[in-house]
Amino acid sequence: MSIKINLKIFLFAIIFYLTKQIHIYAMLMLFAFCHEMGHLICGILLGLKPKSLKIMPMGLSIEFQISKQEYYKKIIGGSKVQLKQIWIALAGPITNVIIMVIAMIIRKYIDSVLYHEIVYANMLIAIFNLLPIYPLDGARILKATLHLIKGSKKAYEWICYISNSSMVMITMVASIAIYYYKNIAILFVITYLWSVVVIENRRYRLRK
Repeated sequence: MSIKINLKIFLFAIIFYLTKQIHIYAMLMLFAFCHEMGHLICGILLGLKPKSLKIMPMGLSIEFQISKQEYYKKIIGGSKVQLKQIWIALAGPITNVIIMVIAMIIRKYIDSVLYHEIVYANMLIAIFNLLPIYPLDGARILKATLHLIKGSKKAYEWICYISNSSMVMITMVASIAIYYYKNIAILFVITYLWSVVVIENRRYRLRK
């Protein structure tokens, strides 16, 4: 399995350090790693082989090798590959929920501040990844589901439209948050998400 590091991660670390939020960023990256291990374990249990691990500014991303035989196992408008993709995408947020539940069970044995940081970080990661913005988990689940129901072409059309619409609404909400909280880190997160969406839009146009 190859490991790739996106150099923007160092830029984000500097930004969070300058805004005195480096502790929060480190906490988020730690549980983002746990989140990705959920994907990894689920993929291995489903019989897939890890292909690459990417370390990115907003977490990690694992890609799996999928054999041609998997695509031959047809289900409705897709194949068993889409079902596996749904389960793998769900495994990440479920991992964060499990960590929150464990923290709640052992709450009386850990520091109060640490407890709230663990719950907050995992809740944030789970909600963030379930946003319907491709390639986040929420959009992966939606895309694989649409693929099964409508087929590959319609799935790409719908997910691009949903991703773009979601980003517009999130940008509006983020703009209000930046104004009230004066937190420039939010601006960089939104900018990064837009860059990801733009890249996916370009790929969609190439597919067409």
